[in-house]
Amino acid sequence: MFDPISGNQRRRIWEPHNQVRGPQRQDLVAGVEIDASPGEQRAVAEPGGYAVSGFAVKRATTANDHYHGVMSGMRIAIVGGGIAGLAAAYEVEKARAQDAALQYTLFESRSRFGGSLASEVVNGAVLEEGPDSFLTEKPAAAELCRELGIESALLPSNDAARKTYIVVHNRLVVLPDGLMFLVPTKLAATAFTPLFSVATKLRMALELLHPPRLHHPTDESVAALVERHYGAEAVDRLADPLLSGIYGGDAAQLSAGAVLPRLVDMEARSGSLTRGMLAAHRKMHAAARTSSKTPEGGAPRPIFTALRGGMSQLVGALVARLDPASLRLNLPVIAIERVASGWTIEAGDTTDLYDGLIVAVPAWAAAELLLPVDTALAAELSAIPYSSSITVNLLYDEARLGRLPKGFGFLVPASEGRAILACTFAHRKFLGRTPPGKAVFRAFLGGAHREALLAEPDQSLIAIVRRELSEILGPRTLPPALEPEHARVARWNRAMAQYAVGHRKRMERIADCIAGLPGLRLAGNAYDGIGIPDCIRLGRQAVRDLIASRHPPVPSL
Repeated sequence: MFDPISGNQRRRIWEPHNQVRGPQRQDLVAGVEIDASPGEQRAVAEPGGYAVSGFAVKRATTANDHYHGVMSGMRIAIVGGGIAGLAAAYEVEKARAQDAALQYTLFESRSRFGGSLASEVVNGAVLEEGPDSFLTEKPAAAELCRELGIESALLPSNDAARKTYIVVHNRLVVLPDGLMFLVPTKLAATAFTPLFSVATKLRMALELLHPPRLHHPTDESVAALVERHYGAEAVDRLADPLLSGIYGGDAAQLSAGAVLPRLVDMEARSGSLTRGMLAAHRKMHAAARTSSKTPEGGAPRPIFTALRGGMSQLVGALVARLDPASLRLNLPVIAIERVASGWTIEAGDTTDLYDGLIVAVPAWAAAELLLPVDTALAAELSAIPYSSSITVNLLYDEARLGRLPKGFGFLVPASEGRAILACTFAHRKFLGRTPPGKAVFRAFLGGAHREALLAEPDQSLIAIVRRELSEILGPRTLPPALEPEHARVARWNRAMAQYAVGHRKRMERIADCIAGLPGLRLAGNAYDGIGIPDCIRLGRQAVRDLIASRHPPVPSL
């Protein structure tokens, strides 16, 4: 999404967009927990304590901290008007309640805010071009919605109907019960599933005897970790489609340490991932039975949460809380320079001085903007790989369809050779966002291996999706000649950050660079979590860090 638009040598136009499609891919992993953003746990601390964020060890400011009105005159520039940039701007507005002299400017080169959070309503149906929801267990997004007064719009996923399929030889095979973080924990369900061969099932059973790995490399791919425990077929039919459904990437390239840190820790402690996961599961249930935080009645939290009016509802609520005089739409940042008194930002025909700078654009775009500031930092940022994706929404009259399989949708392994990576039955996942009698299919294409699809015209992509859906679901369910009532294509170019092998070490090197550049913070999906809650958390934390670094909070007595 951040294509540089041609111009003179210095003039580059960025489309600030810092939310990749993590959530809109995570929605397909129904019943399977993936630790897609470990930083959520690391960034939690008691008031006055310390936490490790994606960039550096620092004091963890919380909602209980006060700004104390000691930052008078501080000016903060926020580059990028996606969800991370908007969250940062909102956090500045909260601080301004304590000191009106605090100023900020939010730069967005496009004509709207929100980045990939984009929704439209067609014939009463909410169609999401980008993420359709967020993981409920990560609190930052729901907390922000409550602060914005849109808590009543939060919509839980229809988990009672949750079921996900894997396409195997053009057949839909349901994922077996009990998969947690790619680990089978219900051995009977695994034994009877047609998803795996007898040889793979035997290997999964023997995995219980796997010894602890005392000596392991600094990092390795998810594929290497899964294959060592469960075999190559588990990579092909489980790990690769599930992670492709989240990152749009390749399990052979993604870092086990960054993407699945819990599994890496379990292997070191227990050896067997299945044995370690079963122990963790028992411990979790024991804690839930005794915790005072258990919801009344013991009802489990939904896996995903959406907004009734679409994810753009969150964008609108955020923008409504911001000072219009601080917002700059259709204004690209041309150059950033570090000076003795702070940071100069050149945008349009003006250059302004700021005390703090939050860069909330993709890492590769941040690299070009920060290249004149720090070549080492720019090199590390540009080395973070990205993949592209395409979302195709198809709206149908349900009465003209045959019987759909139960559940939320399906994932397609790369070995199937199809353009579609995944498809969500959106009308099933969130009840109340699609009128009765209508069906919405959200198909995902592209990813690390099919970037060329972005060049295809909309009608070609719609035709591809219609044909493949008919082949997978069957012509009786979706007749090939049946035209959708509405079709919408959204392209997200270089939008999905890939946490490749070595990602955590790269984050340490980036933190070292940032430590030498006072007043600079980074936010977005490329660093410490790819989902909406992660971007919100990092955007708000960036503001707290900048204010705390200039005037440390007064310790409570």
